[in-house]
Amino acid sequence: MSEKVEAKVYHIYAKDRCLYHNLEREDFEEKWEMLHNMVELMTGYKDDIDLQFEEISDNIVSKGEDLLDPSY
Repeated sequence: MSEKVEAKVYHIYAKDRCLYHNLEREDFEEKWEMLHNMVELMTGYKDDIDLQFEEISDNIVSKGEDLLDPSY
């Protein structure tokens, strides 16, 4: 029997532009904090900034089960 694992990646946007995509959680947290600090230093604003992120999660089958090639 196989076990399902949830994988998450993150995308970071400034306005409508994607700055970073497919970041693992650790990289996301580091870049998210860095961007907030940079914007705060440059503008003086802490809460009113145009940064957003998107969290994408997917259930992935772990080892032990053959995966079929999905047709997209």
